[in-house]
Amino acid sequence: MPAPTSSPAPAPVNSRSRVLIASLIGTTIEFYDFYIYATAAVLVFPTLFFPSSDPTTALLSSFAVFGAAMVARPIGAVVFGHLGDRLGRKGTLVASLLTMGIATFLIGVLPTYEQAGWIATALLVLMRLAQGFALGGEWSGAALVATENAPSDKRALYGTFPQLGAPLGFIIGNGLFLIIGALLPSTAGADPSQPSEAFLSWGWRVPFLFSAVMVAIGLWVRMRLVESTVFSRTREAGLVRKLPLATVFRSHWKQLVLGTFFMLATYVLFYLMTTFSLSYGRTPEDAAVPGLGYSYTTFVLMMIFGVLFFAVFTLVSGPLADKYGRRSTLILVTAGILVFGLAWAPLTGMGTLGVVLWLVLGFTLMGMTFGPMGALLPELFPTSVRYTGSGISYNVSSILGAAVAPFIAVALWEAGDGSPWLVGVYLSAMALLTLVALLIGKETKDVALDAGEVPTAPARDEDRAATTAS
Repeated sequence: MPAPTSSPAPAPVNSRSRVLIASLIGTTIEFYDFYIYATAAVLVFPTLFFPSSDPTTALLSSFAVFGAAMVARPIGAVVFGHLGDRLGRKGTLVASLLTMGIATFLIGVLPTYEQAGWIATALLVLMRLAQGFALGGEWSGAALVATENAPSDKRALYGTFPQLGAPLGFIIGNGLFLIIGALLPSTAGADPSQPSEAFLSWGWRVPFLFSAVMVAIGLWVRMRLVESTVFSRTREAGLVRKLPLATVFRSHWKQLVLGTFFMLATYVLFYLMTTFSLSYGRTPEDAAVPGLGYSYTTFVLMMIFGVLFFAVFTLVSGPLADKYGRRSTLILVTAGILVFGLAWAPLTGMGTLGVVLWLVLGFTLMGMTFGPMGALLPELFPTSVRYTGSGISYNVSSILGAAVAPFIAVALWEAGDGSPWLVGVYLSAMALLTLVALLIGKETKDVALDAGEVPTAPARDEDRAATTAS
C-alpha cells in the first residue's frame, strides 16, 4: 500500500504585528534622523559649519545642505528600488536602514568648521547625501511591507503605519533635544533662544549618536520578516524585471508624473510646518526679519502639541481612505491645505492662541494628506516595479516640494518683511498643483496589487499593462 503523500508546508507569512512594527519602526528612525538634522540645521549648524557675519546667510547655507539630501533621494530610490524589485523587499530594507544609521551616527562625531575648516563642511555634506541616498529606499520599502501584507479592504489603514513614523520621530527627536537643552541651558545673561556653549560643544551630538540604538532595534525587527506573498508569487512566475527602471519609464511614466504631484503639497506642508516654522517661531520680533519671538523650548513644546494631532489624524485618514477612496479623501484635504495657506498670516497674527491654532490645523491637515499616501503610491504600480515606481515618485517630489521649500520660505519671509503671507501663498500654489493632479488621476482603492501579473501573460505584455489605476 503506497505511503500517503504529505501536503507541502504552507509558505511562512508575516503576522500583522510584525508587519506593522517593521513598517513603523523604520520610518520612525527615518523621520527621527530627519528631525534631528533639521533641528540642528536651525540651532547649531549655521554657527558650527557655516560661519558668516550675516545670520540669514548662514541659515540659508545650512538649509541648502539640508536640501542637498533631497537630490540624493531619487538616486537612492533607483538603486534600492532596483534591488527591492529584483531581489526582494526584506534585504533591501535592511540595507537602507543600515546606510541611514551609519551616516547619522557619523554626523555625531564630525569635527566643526573651527576644528577642520572646509573639510568639516564637506564631510557634513557627504553624510547628508548618504542620508538622502538611504532615505530614497526606506519609505517605499516600508510602505510595500505594510500594503503588500494587508487585507485588500484595509490597505490604507495598514499604509498609515509607516506614515505614523513621521509624528513619532518628531516627538522622539525634538523631545531629546529639549531634554538636552534643559540639562545644558543658556548661561545667565545669554539669549535664551540660543544654545549654550556646552550644547554647541557636545550636547547637539547626543541625538545623532543615540540613533545607533534605534537602528539596532530596527534591524532586529526587519531581519525577522519574510517576503510578502505578492512579491513571492511574482518571482515564482518569472515576472521579475531585469531593469525595473526601464519598465517604469517605458510603461508607467504617467503614474510616475501623477504620483510625484500627488505628493507635492504634502511635502511642502511637511517641511514648512517642521523646519521653516522652527526658524520663524524662534526669531525675535525685533530682528531685521522679525519672527514670532518665542524661546526654543516654548515653541518646540507648542509644535509637539500640534504633532499629536498629526499622529491622530494620520491614523484617522486610513479608514476614511479605505471607505471613501484615496482620491476623494485627498481632494478634500488638499482643498483644505489651499485654504490653510491663505489663512497662514491672519492666524499667526492673532497672538499665542492663533499660533497654536495654526500649528494644530497645519499638523491635522498633514496627517490627513500624509496617511493615505502609504497606500496610494504603491497602488499605482504593478508588483514587479512597485518598489522602483513608488520610490521615484515619492523622492522626486522631495526635490520639487522639500529640497527647495525651506529655502524658498526664508526668501519669501524676507520679502514679506517678516510677514509669512507670501509663504502661505506659496503653500496654496503647491496645493493647487496637487489638486489638479488628483482630479486627473483615478481611484486606486479597488486595485488588486497583483493585477496584470499572471503567469500566462508574456513579460512584455505585463510591462505595458499597468494596474487598473493606469
